[in-house]
Amino acid sequence: MTATQDKAQLRVRLRDARRERDADDRDAAAERLAARVLALPEVQAARTVTAYVSRASEPGTEPLLRGLRERGLRVLLPVLTEGLVLDWAEYDGEAALVACALPGNGSLLEPGGARLGADAVAAVDVVLAPGLAVGADGTRMGFGGGCYDRALALVDQATPVAVLLYDDEVLDAVPRESHDRPVTMVVTPERVVRFSPVR
Repeated sequence: MTATQDKAQLRVRLRDARRERDADDRDAAAERLAARVLALPEVQAARTVTAYVSRASEPGTEPLLRGLRERGLRVLLPVLTEGLVLDWAEYDGEAALVACALPGNGSLLEPGGARLGADAVAAVDVVLAPGLAVGADGTRMGFGGGCYDRALALVDQATPVAVLLYDDEVLDAVPRESHDRPVTMVVTPERVVRFSPVR
């Protein structure tokens, strides 16, 4: 079985597990996750970070986004464009978010403001990224579209990249392909796991 096939099977299992989480547990986890991210020294020293608006089953980011804005940080959120390329726009609060359809089905919330270009991610101090799992070597597994893989390729290797997950999504190993870039850390509602990956 190839790494691509292994990833596909693992994605199904992880997505199913996320859907089974209790809504009240997800809300409580979102508050704990925000507190852990906001306590990171890298975030406390940052002026500009990327984040994202979580979808229903993802670790919640609403309290985190609120906390980042209250700290006065400039927050860039992704905007999905044609070809699954991420553009970026500033987060101006929940009221400024707009619903956008995803390829296939579903939707997500994106900032409605001016687009800054795909390379805006290269100038941030910290990247807060979504994912489905991260392995013990720092390999991140995304959702299969490759949009964050392409975005992370534009980020300086010295820039901290933190993936926000549930605790049981930090795995011993994740199938790795040539385009997968190791990340700096994982933040869960329970802990921070740091990696020193070979880049």
